[in-house]
Amino acid sequence: MPLDFLKRRPTGDNAAPAPKAEPAQRPSQHAAIAMPEEAVAQEFVLKLHYAGKSSEGVRMKAGPQAISELPAMLHGLARTEIEIVEPLPIEFSQATPVIARPSEAMQWLNAHHIHSPVTRHALVVLESIDAIDLAFDTFVCTLLEGEVDTSGYPDYSAVVGGVAAHWDEATGDMIVRSVVGWGGKGVRGDTDRIAAKLVAGLLTNILANQYALGITAVDRPVPAAGRGGLVCAHCGFASAHERAFYCPKCGMRLLRG
Repeated sequence: MPLDFLKRRPTGDNAAPAPKAEPAQRPSQHAAIAMPEEAVAQEFVLKLHYAGKSSEGVRMKAGPQAISELPAMLHGLARTEIEIVEPLPIEFSQATPVIARPSEAMQWLNAHHIHSPVTRHALVVLESIDAIDLAFDTFVCTLLEGEVDTSGYPDYSAVVGGVAAHWDEATGDMIVRSVVGWGGKGVRGDTDRIAAKLVAGLLTNILANQYALGITAVDRPVPAAGRGGLVCAHCGFASAHERAFYCPKCGMRLLRG
């Protein structure tokens, strides 16, 4: 009986063609696709919480010496270096810390890139909630409470701020108030209480200054819509709003033609 299974398989030209695999059946293009009863969507939310507090204004004796007294009002409360942010000149009149407005955000970065992370954070918070306006305010800033990260930026619960000063349009006196802010990606329950305590401490330091004349109810000036005032003959600062009678930077009366 021949043992066929021991025979060698033919090779080369004598090899029998291999059977072709049957093509896989393709799904019908006209087959109905089952629609889900409800579309499942991924949700994305970013919650930013910015807050601040400000005291009443304290009237100070007019004169350039009053400006030099501002940093001393933060002594005993400052946890980092004290920085002075002067009113912005006319070329930065549209500067705002809003990334959705590229030209204005670029002006803001060009105006404040020299400041520390603590001061830039304070400016973002306080300008966003209209607690300060650098069209006329001189802002003296530091870290007042909390911690900073490895890059030097304050935590969301850290309290930043100091004093803000502007010149009274009616009398030429300097008006100083304490202002603090905090916020970011988070909320801490006791930050509001800590901020209120810091505002009171700063106000006490302002009233203890030798040039302080007492608390006043004078409102902050409102810049005109068409910003572009006079140039101070004393320090060369271009006023950011045309109704200014006194230079926001040095306090000298602006000369009108």
